[in-house]
Amino acid sequence: MEKSLLIEFLGGNPIFKIVDFLIENKGIDLSKKEIIEGADISRAVLFKYWKEIENHEIVFVNRKFGKTKLYSLNSTNPIVKKLLELESLLIGKAMDKHKLVEIPA
Repeated sequence: MEKSLLIEFLGGNPIFKIVDFLIENKGIDLSKKEIIEGADISRAVLFKYWKEIENHEIVFVNRKFGKTKLYSLNSTNPIVKKLLELESLLIGKAMDKHKLVEIPA
């Protein structure tokens, strides 16, 4: 599995892996099971950090059916906005590195 630019920059801390997966799936409703699989973490790790993610309002419950809750990234959260801005800067820098140099004719 290839690391995202955000994970390469910030490291593989489980919270970063969870938030990175949520960023990659911005606007999509996700179950905790999908987050566990997508972030490539264990169930125990998710539950260890989940309260902190909820307390910082990184996610919100978008839908419920039965006991299942579906979560989405809270794009209006100031922390998330800064992380999205950082990701955008990292992408821009990576693109600048890989631009083709035009050879004059």
